[in-house]
Amino acid sequence: MTAPADTNTSNTAAAAEAVVPAASRAERFSSYDVEAFEVPGGREENWRFTPMKRLRGLHDGTAVADGEVTVSAEPAPEVTVETVSRGDERLGAAGVPSDRIAAQAFSSFADATLVTVPKETKASAPTVVRLTGPGEGKTAFGHVQVRAEQFAEAAIVLDHVGSGTYADNVEFVIGDGAKLTVVSVQDWADDAVHVSEQHLKLGRDASLKHIVVTLGGDLVRVSPTATFADRGGDVEMLGLYFADAGQHQEHRLFVDHAVPNCKSNVMYKGALQGEGAHGVWIGDVLIRAAAEGTQTYELNRNLVLTEGARADSVPNLEIETGEIEGAGHASATGRFDDEQLFYLQSRGIAEGQARRLVVRGFFHEILAKIDIPEVRERLAAAIEAELEAVNA
Repeated sequence: MTAPADTNTSNTAAAAEAVVPAASRAERFSSYDVEAFEVPGGREENWRFTPMKRLRGLHDGTAVADGEVTVSAEPAPEVTVETVSRGDERLGAAGVPSDRIAAQAFSSFADATLVTVPKETKASAPTVVRLTGPGEGKTAFGHVQVRAEQFAEAAIVLDHVGSGTYADNVEFVIGDGAKLTVVSVQDWADDAVHVSEQHLKLGRDASLKHIVVTLGGDLVRVSPTATFADRGGDVEMLGLYFADAGQHQEHRLFVDHAVPNCKSNVMYKGALQGEGAHGVWIGDVLIRAAAEGTQTYELNRNLVLTEGARADSVPNLEIETGEIEGAGHASATGRFDDEQLFYLQSRGIAEGQARRLVVRGFFHEILAKIDIPEVRERLAAAIEAELEAVNA
């Protein structure tokens, strides 16, 4: 793969001058009220890459819930999964909506799914929560909260499948000293639209590995936001996406370092193939004046496999204090390297197999970090299927 050189910033005065301010920081986490947000027109900074007409009215209030998402769970023996009403006082603990669709989803769901890992408990197996869309032509709103209580340890898989239009808020509340791994899989049918705001809140010395995998859907937009409630928090945000012809896959991240001595590491990789395939990655990191001792880095890589595909990648880093351990970002987008392909073919490897080897290598770093074998193998097989389709 050929790609432009990385752009990096570090803990230096020169780096501070190179910082690109992230937009509308003060406006985030502003309200549960839908009417507190104007109807977006598509020119706003946080909507400028999104094809608004394909949102099916989620953004302007014309989308009305006329279906339901089916939730099924396979919990570890130590983990509880329950359905709670929207009045449950635990909901909203990780953050409130930052845009109109998220506010609409929060005001429209009837019941929420609550996953709890009790304090000082280590789950013996992953917990899988499968959410099946409302069906073609139907719209639904939802809410999921995952709570890892003090010193708990667990792995959670949120598996999104099926058809329809779906908007939701997902909360991850990580207690002091807890360790949580989350894999959010968007493996929707070709007609599906999914807009998800995910709120990540870490307690003192808490650790979260948050993995987003997007493979299907007509339009998928996932927006994770990480905040730290106390010192010592450590979040790793990983992502893998593969967009086919006509698909729009958008991932917008925000890491808010507001307390001292916390760490964040972001790494997303995407591949795109087919006419009109579009991948968008926005990575915003804010280091506030009080967040001394912060260590952060964000990376995005995109591999364009065919003509007609497009990737947009925008890393933003805003630093309000010089007393940090380190901060940087990197972004690169490149086309499939014909020279690399020729080299493999000259060694007797068929073209289709050579392409698969290159893409496997591109995604290997992300897949290797998924500690759940069943999920890792499923995703590897899905990537193979995507490549088989383009080479058929």
